[in-house]
Amino acid sequence: MDQLVEFATNHYLLAAVFVALLVALIFSFFAGAFSKLKEISTHEATLLINKEDALVLDIRAVAEFKKGHILGAKQVKAELLNKGDFSSLEKQKATPIIVVCAMGMTAKRTASQMLKAGFEKVTVLKGGMNAWQGANLPITK
Repeated sequence: MDQLVEFATNHYLLAAVFVALLVALIFSFFAGAFSKLKEISTHEATLLINKEDALVLDIRAVAEFKKGHILGAKQVKAELLNKGDFSSLEKQKATPIIVVCAMGMTAKRTASQMLKAGFEKVTVLKGGMNAWQGANLPITK
């Protein structure tokens, strides 16, 4: 223990960076655990689609959507998403919805907006379409 204290006092910058990284790691763990927004794996997504008839909401650009998308996915225009206009999905507020983008990052923002708009069961596909295709799951054009 004395050596640890001595190291920290001799290398205070390195120790501060270590503590900052540790705090960030703990924060991200607890933020994810207590967040309403959940990320699901490709396996969990297929179960949700097959067993609960989940709606797959693809938020990628139209050109990317036409190159290949999850079977039965619905594409929503970017202009509507930027405005937070989910009126076309109003009837599906109680339906499980899986938001999909290219890599899973953009979908988080849209899913958060949907939760604030009153949608009950919104999740994000972890890794997006890249993960779906990487798992060799079927796509349609």
